[in-house]
Amino acid sequence: MGSVEVKMRNACHKNKTTSSESRERMGEEESRVRLFETKEGRFRGVYKVFASTIFAAICLIWVYRVGSMGEVRRGRWAWMSAMVSEFGFGLYWIITQSVRWRIVYQTPFKHRLSHRYDEENLPEVDIFVCTADPKLEPPCMVINTVLSAMAYNYPANKLNVYLSDDGGSELTFYALLKASIFSKHWLPFCRRFNVEPRSPEVFFAQNCSSSPTTKYGKACLFIKKLYEEMKGEIESAAASGKLPENVRNQHRGFSEWNPKTTKQDHQPIVQIIVDGRDRNAVDEDGVQLPTVVYMAREKRPNHPHHFKAGAINALIRVSSEISNAPFILNLDCDMYSNNADTIQEILCFFLDETKGEDIAYVQFPQSYNNITKNDHYANSYLVSGKVELAGICGYGAALFCGTGCLHRRESLSGSYLRDYRVKRDMKPKRNDNRTIDEVNEASKALATCTYEEGTQWGKEMGLVYGIPVEDIATGLVISCKGWKSIYYNPERKAFVGTAPTTLDVACLQHTRWSEGMFQVFFSKYCPFIYGRGKIHLGVQMGYCNYLLWAPMSLPTLCYAIVLPICLLHGIPLFPQLSSTWVLPFAYAFLATYGYSLCEYLNCGSTTKGWWNLQRIKFLHRITSYLFGFIDTMTKQLGLSQTNFVVTDKVVTEDVWKRYEQEIIEFGGSSIMLTILSTVALLNLFGLVGGIKRVLMDLEFSSSQFMVQITVSLLVVMINLPTYEALFIRSDKGCISSSIMLKSIVLASLACYLASFIC
Repeated sequence: MGSVEVKMRNACHKNKTTSSESRERMGEEESRVRLFETKEGRFRGVYKVFASTIFAAICLIWVYRVGSMGEVRRGRWAWMSAMVSEFGFGLYWIITQSVRWRIVYQTPFKHRLSHRYDEENLPEVDIFVCTADPKLEPPCMVINTVLSAMAYNYPANKLNVYLSDDGGSELTFYALLKASIFSKHWLPFCRRFNVEPRSPEVFFAQNCSSSPTTKYGKACLFIKKLYEEMKGEIESAAASGKLPENVRNQHRGFSEWNPKTTKQDHQPIVQIIVDGRDRNAVDEDGVQLPTVVYMAREKRPNHPHHFKAGAINALIRVSSEISNAPFILNLDCDMYSNNADTIQEILCFFLDETKGEDIAYVQFPQSYNNITKNDHYANSYLVSGKVELAGICGYGAALFCGTGCLHRRESLSGSYLRDYRVKRDMKPKRNDNRTIDEVNEASKALATCTYEEGTQWGKEMGLVYGIPVEDIATGLVISCKGWKSIYYNPERKAFVGTAPTTLDVACLQHTRWSEGMFQVFFSKYCPFIYGRGKIHLGVQMGYCNYLLWAPMSLPTLCYAIVLPICLLHGIPLFPQLSSTWVLPFAYAFLATYGYSLCEYLNCGSTTKGWWNLQRIKFLHRITSYLFGFIDTMTKQLGLSQTNFVVTDKVVTEDVWKRYEQEIIEFGGSSIMLTILSTVALLNLFGLVGGIKRVLMDLEFSSSQFMVQITVSLLVVMINLPTYEALFIRSDKGCISSSIMLKSIVLASLACYLASFIC
């Protein structure tokens, strides 16, 4: 019996050992399971063959232009202009192909993340929301973004929300204080009913139509009433421009403001409004609230503040003093969170055991909630979002687009990837024994004007200074340090904002973008120079897909001016229809735009939406990008300084009505409208003159001008809304009579003066 018992005990011990080893193996296998997967786009091989045929057509066009130069007897200047323009078009097309050769799509597995990490082991996340002007960016809009960020399905004690107010406005501080109080009711409501989206303004505009007799209906009506009361108080204070007298006693932070405080001249202000470490900072369900911090960095007239880059860098330092979370999410004040599980999805990339430690940031596309059916301002950027940005990611990099991006804090501290790997196990040091006042004062020292003097901030640390699109340059710098980055475009939009509703605002936005990106190309951060030997050639070309927006205005404007003038004066610029040389021109045009249409429809838009895209691209190239080019060149020559203009987020009722009807809002009296109208009229004159010449068949065979007539006809069709705004419309969104008269005079003068050089 004894020997039997020994055997049984040995067998039992063996079974336990085997079971323990099995569990360990299962744990190891689970740890090796990827938290995300990468899939390549389909039919890339077919596309490469197709693109090769277009490249061959482009080369033949160049051969024709150069080879026929000696046969040109009249209008040699026009011929050379067309040749240079076509060389520019062809070169830019070649550059843009890199983003279509290796398209990849990312899929995170958040259910695996939840199995692998419990709430206690999840990392903290700091969320940065930036605003700059309470008039152009209303406080109610700002706090909706803040509230949506506070309401993530993520442990509240792991969330820290920071609002950077570059306007230094006590109205914004007041709005944030009111929002923190409202959050005690809003966050429990979101949890109980799992509502989406978690921006109160957007949610109540789309929902809350349920019966008031149901539990959800009663709760919804109650929360909506609280929100409307809060919104009314904030808007009332904003309209009067001052706070009610009794408000200043609600929080000691109001003592930071005095009558001498202005937008451009004020001391640093840091106030922890909700302290996530305080056990009393709970909502109505007794659940911990996220930390909420207000920051207005110091501004003085004699010190450069470096625009948004300076604000983000100040936030990086201040947050390191207060929470020092290993991950940082950047949001513009008008980009509210649209998916409560977004943070879990993003962390799948960072916490993946195989490739996670190499990733510096994850970038989401910019999406908007006010896109019309046919997107008449081309604000959706469908092809950019679904194809081009995913194509750059195929080379292991992603464009940092400013908003909707979650960074690993270490990648913004100036560290190279190899250095991070050495010290990645180091835990951040935090002093949690200090009072709120002590933390506030310590943080203020990090937000002063002089703190960065003699440091690497704006160079090797934080966001790059000296360029309006600091995000693009910063992303390039991080990639060149060896870090990888990911572009993630989920089915449900992660962040949603408001797109421009007028042509003027859209043009202003694109002027700023094109100017800033062209400055990157001219700076030491040019991808072909700074990134040489550090990043893939495909990434370098992918960046230039956007960095060269501004110079592409020149060949477009040249084509739009030279072709109609030559039509009027009988100067042929293209081969006859009977010549085989016309085939490369026809194929390059039809194949390029035919594929563009198919690509756009495949991304989920309409044919009219694609046509609107061609219209807006043309308008931007002859206006916004032209001014971006001019501004960049004047800055390179030292004739002007970099400026940053905040786009207006306020929309009047009549403008909104026309926007919903897809009527282009011209309005105003800017020089851009004069250029736009002049080019439109010039092509109309050229088309009429060309058709007249064909019908009369005077000096030349009509077939010599059919290509030019076709191009001018397309320009005229693109500008149909412009002619309508010039001659038919009478609403506030039309083009003024003064611009119309100037444009007629300029177009006529251009046609007349051209006769002396033709």
